Amino acid sequence: MLWIIAAVVAIALASVPGAATYKNPNCDGNRHVVVHLFEWRWNDIADECERFLGPYGYCGVQVSPPNEHRIVTSPYRPWWERYQPVSYILVSRSGNEQEFKNMVEKCNRNGVRIYVDAVINHMAGVGVSGRGIAGSYYDSGRQDFPGVPYSDWDFNGRGQCSTASLNIENYHDPVQVRNCRLVGLTDLQTGKDYVQRSIAGYLNKLVDIGVAGFRIDAAKHMWPDHIRGILGRVNNLNSRYFGTGKRPFVYQEVIDLGGEPIKNSEYTPIARVTEFNHGAHLSRAFSKHYPLKNLQNFGEQWGLIHSNDAMGFIDNHDNQRGHGGGGAILTFRQSKMYKAATAFALAHPYGFLKIMSSYHWDQRIENGKDKNDWIGPPAYGDGTTKPVPINPDLTCGDGWICEHRWRQIYGMVKFRNVVSGTGLNNWWDNGSHQIAFSRGNRGFVAFTLGGDLRTSIRSGMADGSYCDVISGAKVNGRCTGKTVSVSGGGWVNVQLSQSEDDAVLAIHAESKL
Repeated sequence: MLWIIAAVVAIALASVPGAATYKNPNCDGNRHVVVHLFEWRWNDIADECERFLGPYGYCGVQVSPPNEHRIVTSPYRPWWERYQPVSYILVSRSGNEQEFKNMVEKCNRNGVRIYVDAVINHMAGVGVSGRGIAGSYYDSGRQDFPGVPYSDWDFNGRGQCSTASLNIENYHDPVQVRNCRLVGLTDLQTGKDYVQRSIAGYLNKLVDIGVAGFRIDAAKHMWPDHIRGILGRVNNLNSRYFGTGKRPFVYQEVIDLGGEPIKNSEYTPIARVTEFNHGAHLSRAFSKHYPLKNLQNFGEQWGLIHSNDAMGFIDNHDNQRGHGGGGAILTFRQSKMYKAATAFALAHPYGFLKIMSSYHWDQRIENGKDKNDWIGPPAYGDGTTKPVPINPDLTCGDGWICEHRWRQIYGMVKFRNVVSGTGLNNWWDNGSHQIAFSRGNRGFVAFTLGGDLRTSIRSGMADGSYCDVISGAKVNGRCTGKTVSVSGGGWVNVQLSQSEDDAVLAIHAESKL
């Protein structure tokens, strides 16, 4: 009798949108990695889905906020203007609504999902007024955003925030963190019915177009129940692309590096959470702050949230600029160690992973801080974002870094897809900065940060010759990089020199000759 009752309850809960899971990325086929094409135009993303992301096995793209935002001219057109909404009209620096729709359709057609960076905690910063990029009038001093519309009644004020400035002044006070203004941004009353309906209307428009999910920006600054309430109003995904009854994939930005009362675990019952300590620990390890051998039990035993709750990453658009726990994070500027740390993350079974795809800016370091951390994407003189040119060697030009197109990274994206569903086995280390492990009998990877690594290691792989997917690839039955031999019942002959461009060697079942 009890099992019948339990089954009825389960069926009832499954019919309630808010009770469904938001942790499934809705990937097409056996794909397991997302790339953040930071500040890319919609037309360029559409082309990238067809020419590269689909063929090279990426699951999806996190796109910059698509809604109308401020036009900031001092400093001139910074990246963060995208995080100051004016309305939910789908016009932004990346393109208009039709271009957005075309991108979503083309990417889905090529098996690549779109995840929207949803800025729903706040609107534009106080003390400014004018017209947004789509022409909508706003006056943030009066908290008046007729493009939604929102009025002063829809924002947190003296009744909710106790600080004199109405800004967050003490991050050890959870009420301030969630009810006061984040760096002067007008703070929405996200628990209010009208505000929740307005936000859900925006998200539903995106879902109906065909997006697969959302990154919830500044989720730490919203009460968990408010997020749950908003998501409960969001429709199932577009059945044209996802079938029936599928819920959006959601990952919430909660910066929890320890030492504050708000914990990322408060948000994991709702959806996945961005695990900032994932990249922080790996950045320290691959910067040799402690031996790589310590990574043998990497994951939950290090205090990370459960793997099924985590969106892992090495760097993101904030911490590579020193924000949001940045400072000791590896980025494209330390390319050898960055590639190695990314390779470890992609080889290791922890979490669902996101790769950062950046653009270059000239740093200006003063007192340990980058005074140029505001600089926007490559642009023409009028502030219009430049297209992303592709070089013959698959890299990008004109200031676009495109880490996702680095051979060492896209080779490991394929590795992660191939080894999906296997455990971590055959751990080996030299007691210091040389390690290796296998993923079942589907993949093997080795690293050295301390001298040459020349030895035989048990790999779990079938005997034969394999192409190293770090130095090259298997093309037309031949290796464009190193050929790696496995013999004697799974022993791999590792030849990895400290002087090489890469500190990694990796093979998988589909790189076998």
